[in-house]
Amino acid sequence: MSIWFTDVRLEDIVHRGANTMVDHLGIRFTEVGPDFLRATMPVDARTRQIMGILHGGASVALAETIGSFAANLCVDQARVYCVGQEINANHLRPVASGVVTATARPWHIGTRSHVWHIEIRDEQERLVCVSRLTMAVLERQSGTNGGSAS
Repeated sequence: MSIWFTDVRLEDIVHRGANTMVDHLGIRFTEVGPDFLRATMPVDARTRQIMGILHGGASVALAETIGSFAANLCVDQARVYCVGQEINANHLRPVASGVVTATARPWHIGTRSHVWHIEIRDEQERLVCVSRLTMAVLERQSGTNGGSAS
């Protein structure tokens, strides 16, 4: 059974991050499953810290990006939208090059909040970072744009 509010196709979300930090960091959505969303991010000059390894902030940006997209795909965006309320991350392994892959799965999808679990893995499938993202579900005010799924 799918968690998504409507049928979600990868083609429909890959361009939503254009001209945003998503685009700048090279984050690419790669897979939509019945209960998960997956994206990749390169480990390069845009995402490394001064010691030459993946910056923790880049990992958190990837986690919040994918969790935020996923949360917004689970709600009726004509009525409500989801925004990040709290995120934490445990950085478990350094990565100096290549690509990391993030997978977001829900722990809780409620009417007022969501909690998402995001795992980031390296190209050898080793766990690099685990993150928990809490999203607030907000009602749209009439006549306002509210938020978007990024």
